[in-house]
Amino acid sequence: MNAIPRTDMQEAPQPARIRFENVSVDFPTAQGPMRVIDDISLDIGHREFVSIIGPSGCGKTTLMNILGGFVAPTRGRVLLDGRPVPGPGPDRGVIFQEYGVFPWLTVRQNIEFGLRLKANRADAAARAEVTDRYMRLMGLADFADHFPKHLSGGMRQRLAIARAYAVKPEFLLMDEPFGALDAQTRSAMQDLLLEVLQTENKTVLLITHSVEEAIYLSSRIVVVTARPARIRTIIDVPFGYPRAEQVHDDPRFTELRSHIRELVMQEYAAQARQQTVRLSD
Repeated sequence: MNAIPRTDMQEAPQPARIRFENVSVDFPTAQGPMRVIDDISLDIGHREFVSIIGPSGCGKTTLMNILGGFVAPTRGRVLLDGRPVPGPGPDRGVIFQEYGVFPWLTVRQNIEFGLRLKANRADAAARAEVTDRYMRLMGLADFADHFPKHLSGGMRQRLAIARAYAVKPEFLLMDEPFGALDAQTRSAMQDLLLEVLQTENKTVLLITHSVEEAIYLSSRIVVVTARPARIRTIIDVPFGYPRAEQVHDDPRFTELRSHIRELVMQEYAAQARQQTVRLSD
């Protein structure tokens, strides 16, 4: 496939705010260290939306967990604005596939939770202002006093995003955030995310298995190999922001989708060969 040029609407690359420098990760096993990530280097600029896509179990989530401060690299380092990641911090909002909301707190209490912690503590008036804003933005105002068990899957995910946004993180880390949703709700959540990002200066790292989602949301897509994860290729998405559903009808979207699917399927095939070899040993 020929390289697809950026459109005039695409922002020029920005200085790196996130930098993976020769990152490798080994996990201990009964058979010895298992390499999960192998020598990955990647820069992500200010306000970039970068998606990572590859086979299941290849190490994508481990990359996000290193950036989140939950996992330390075995070799190499990850920098935020030139400083090594010391651990989890309020500058990074993390959204998982499992919603990550507290079932014992109401919608309002979930959103304001981070604003009560020492790192982001706000007074009662400020908490109410921020919480009301995100409840309106996410369409949750009518459910302020409801518990998560009373919400649909899409509403719980909106609540997770609202809670992550309320503490004003500079970086948004998302691991399959819409994977458990039906197709219609997933599409609506993607559009809502794009709408929110138009007014929030976030740098985003998304882990996804959906090629369509990666193309629709991202400015760049990183395709990684079967385990251990290495960068196979990085693809510029040729569509500017704001985006709308009509992007899916663009011939470049179809061409890019086919190209990335082919790359990912090749890595799934490589993963299957690895498993066959392990079983035969």
